[in-house]
Amino acid sequence: MEILSLPAVGFLVVLLSVLFLFGELLVKVKGFFGLIGILLLTFYFSFHLTSLSSMFWMGLVFAVGIGLVILDGKLLNDGTFGLIGLAMMVTAVAIPSPTFLYGLLVSSGFLIGTAASFLFLKVFPARSMWTKMTLKDRLSSEMGYNSMNAEYKGLVGGTAVALTPFRPSGTIEMNEKKYSAISAGSWIDKDTVVVVTSVDGTRIVVEEKKEESRRHPI
Repeated sequence: MEILSLPAVGFLVVLLSVLFLFGELLVKVKGFFGLIGILLLTFYFSFHLTSLSSMFWMGLVFAVGIGLVILDGKLLNDGTFGLIGLAMMVTAVAIPSPTFLYGLLVSSGFLIGTAASFLFLKVFPARSMWTKMTLKDRLSSEMGYNSMNAEYKGLVGGTAVALTPFRPSGTIEMNEKKYSAISAGSWIDKDTVVVVTSVDGTRIVVEEKKEESRRHPI
């Protein structure tokens, strides 16, 4: 176990332990990754902490930290508790370090392992963590999505009437429906006939139709 006195080895052990622990949280591997992570961490803490009380307190800090990460990922989804949990976990692995360089390396290993754990998502089925913050499914036509709303796309080139003044946003009426729109760089008065020049998703851009101002489209 004396090999753990080398900063490079401590870096590697912490990196791998965190890699598998967070991998367990992110993907469905039936506890296998979690077991590896816990064994590596136990190996790390048992070498650097000589008393049972110090092992208990550092283990408790680490456990509370990972608990906050799980709470954030499962329920809150805003990242606040997750960041606090990560800070507690980094503190727990850095405090037992015998030197500043060792502590710096194991802290770096922790952060690299955390980031690298997301690579498991490319191989294994994902758990429901941070589902409110991330969209796992690719938005595609095959999945029933379109980058541009089909109805709005059909508005391009059509004429409408401004129900409100545009300064520069307002409301238009087209095909007996009302839409929010924005003018193309100029103010438009109410009841002006406009043309839909472009649509970006659900953002409709209009401009005044020349020679047909103040008339409703037929």
